[in-house]
Amino acid sequence: MLVLDDLDRALIHALQVDARAPFTLVGEVLGVSTQTVVRRYRRLHAQAGLRVVALPDPRSSGTQQWFVRLTAATRTAHDLAVALARRPDTSWVRLTSGGTEIVAIIHTSPTGPDAHALLLRDIPRTAGITAVSAHYLLHTYLGGPTAWRGRLTALDAAQQARLRPEGGAGPCEPAYLLTDADRLLLDALREDARLSYADLAARTGSSPSTATRRLTELRARGALFFDVDIDPALLGVTVSALLWMQVAPARLDEVATELAGHEELALVGATTGPTNLVAHALCGSAGELHHYLTRRVALEAVARIETAPVLRTYKAAATLRMP
Repeated sequence: MLVLDDLDRALIHALQVDARAPFTLVGEVLGVSTQTVVRRYRRLHAQAGLRVVALPDPRSSGTQQWFVRLTAATRTAHDLAVALARRPDTSWVRLTSGGTEIVAIIHTSPTGPDAHALLLRDIPRTAGITAVSAHYLLHTYLGGPTAWRGRLTALDAAQQARLRPEGGAGPCEPAYLLTDADRLLLDALREDARLSYADLAARTGSSPSTATRRLTELRARGALFFDVDIDPALLGVTVSALLWMQVAPARLDEVATELAGHEELALVGATTGPTNLVAHALCGSAGELHHYLTRRVALEAVARIETAPVLRTYKAAATLRMP
């Protein structure tokens, strides 16, 4: 496995601060030449699977997100996970719990003739699935636009300030829905968020000035966010686990807010279902996970925790990771 050095980690952190920062600026901030930054980026892209992607805020895309847990026989779980990962309406496809459970996020339209078709029709009819539970994602406390802190340890405050785009991303405007032109732009950026404005114009049938203006407006509205996708194992993570928690409803917001500040977690979300809080833990060892579960998550308001180790990731936010 590729071993990341300090410069690699600094470049990853820089891209998380501003995914579209010019490599000339990144080089200045990191104290190396532009050519060195470009060479490292290409190396990480080719050898470490680094991808920089843009994703729509669910409120602006008009979609709902569901955590779906599928139980399947071990011999069929892999093929089912691959099929789910290849769908455009899924993300975050993982194999957990001894290889018999698939967890995925499914993006559905709340209206229309095909609303929830995957949940209501396609999955129940799929051979090999023995159990299904769906948990509607009500609120994200950590994740999405908020990156896992394990990727954000290489740059100091001054370096981050130099990279941070002016104005930054604004809060998503609930009334704003993506237009067809916006979706074309996002489809291109979902594959590579660092595409030049000339390439974006070519892919969307517009001019570079129009592509620049539209992307600037979407960022200002908070209608999209950027994510850096790289295998956490390259950053020292050896144990990954989903935590399904049952929390007293009156204290759900309090507990979720506290957990969102924990550096061990990459995701914290409130959901429907028998467990109403889900978190994704990334730790350097089984001992670290044990320490986290027994010393930090053992809160009075948490009535129950189900820990499901992640065995394989087939799809992250938008990137396939096929073995």
